[in-house]
Amino acid sequence: MQTKKKNRILVVEDEADQRDIVEQIITDAGYSVVTAEDAESALKLQQLQPVDLVFSDWKLPGMDGLQLLEKLRELYPELAFVMATGHGSIDHAISAIRAGADDYLSKPYKRQTLLFTLEKVCQSKHLKSENKQLRKALTEQSNLVDMVGRAPSMQKMFRKIEKLAVTNATVLISGESGTGKELAARALHKLSKRSEKPFIAVNCAAIPETLADAEFFGAEKGAYTGADRLKIGKFEASDNGTIFLDEIGELPLLLQAKLLRLLQEGTLTRLGSNEEKKINIRVIAASNRNLEEEIKVGQFREDLYFRLNVVPLVMPPLRERTEDIPALVNHFANSAATNHGVTRPEFPKDVMHILLNNYWSGNVRELGNIVERLVLFAEDCIVSVKDVPVLTAAKTLTDGQFQLPLEGFSWEAHERDCLNQALELTENNRAQAARLLDLSYKAFLYRLEKHGL
Repeated sequence: MQTKKKNRILVVEDEADQRDIVEQIITDAGYSVVTAEDAESALKLQQLQPVDLVFSDWKLPGMDGLQLLEKLRELYPELAFVMATGHGSIDHAISAIRAGADDYLSKPYKRQTLLFTLEKVCQSKHLKSENKQLRKALTEQSNLVDMVGRAPSMQKMFRKIEKLAVTNATVLISGESGTGKELAARALHKLSKRSEKPFIAVNCAAIPETLADAEFFGAEKGAYTGADRLKIGKFEASDNGTIFLDEIGELPLLLQAKLLRLLQEGTLTRLGSNEEKKINIRVIAASNRNLEEEIKVGQFREDLYFRLNVVPLVMPPLRERTEDIPALVNHFANSAATNHGVTRPEFPKDVMHILLNNYWSGNVRELGNIVERLVLFAEDCIVSVKDVPVLTAAKTLTDGQFQLPLEGFSWEAHERDCLNQALELTENNRAQAARLLDLSYKAFLYRLEKHGL
């Protein structure tokens, strides 16, 4: 519980003798006290030296106590307030409570009554603050939609998601398959002002190229053979909400041009129509491909890439945040047990050791699938090492692993590409990028300068 010494109280009283008496009583009780002789001085003090609670007389010169309360409630809604009213002034007390006072005291009041009221209000304020923080934490946990991670890279990712969610910025999420790109997109949507509107996820690789135009942009009746009714496309269905375009690199070039126009103009045209329709959507795209390489070989439009890549998010692979594996195992085990109606088994240390040392090429998705399997086949409520599938030990590049192609290759281009990838994975943190390449910081800087990066 919060102690009195941590509470700072502002006493607002125009009568000097009364102000001194109240200040002495409260100070002796262990509170930190500041005083003001009128409402204007109180407002200035609160602005310069914020307090936890204001104890104010109703009758003040100029602005009265009720006006002070209303002003403070407008500026500092969380600030606790106790009003001192004249003897028998029930109307004043009711007005104070209606205006947002936490409590009131009728004059004359006893020392014990004053201290009891102040302590009660301070404790109430502290509990409200704790509850608010708890609700916020629970809401954020819910909104992050199964995203688990205490590793620094994930905490940084969560902070980025929270900042980006309140904007309408287009986001491009990159990362290996299974790292949770769709979960990040859903979190961006749930934390945004569009959270009550549609969230539509589309795997661009799963839609045949011949049907893609109609699927994304819609089609009028009769626009093509078999179009016997109006078809609303994915973009139009996402109006006022969010659309998540997974594997954006698989989108045909013709549709890339139409998507670029939609992002630039905010309009679309259904197949078989000449009428432009205005829509308001947020686009979040994702790819496990290197889109810059796709641009070089003519498979992805550079102008669309720049339009999508307004804010890049890079999902870290699981092998770079192994400290999260125990929490993820616990999360997936609980989910699997609940979904399948079975008892959640224990994961002994030898099993956890295997899971911690796996390479996880399939990342979080692969871990989740294996944990679910282990939960289903566990005997006597404990996972056995013999039940763990053969996993791949953590990979490190050692001498002799790299196979030089017979036709040879450009070492300079390879080195430059490695440097670029290291910078991208670490979001331009040079010290981390150097460690990723097992280079000294000085050697890393030399290579950056050598390649003009």
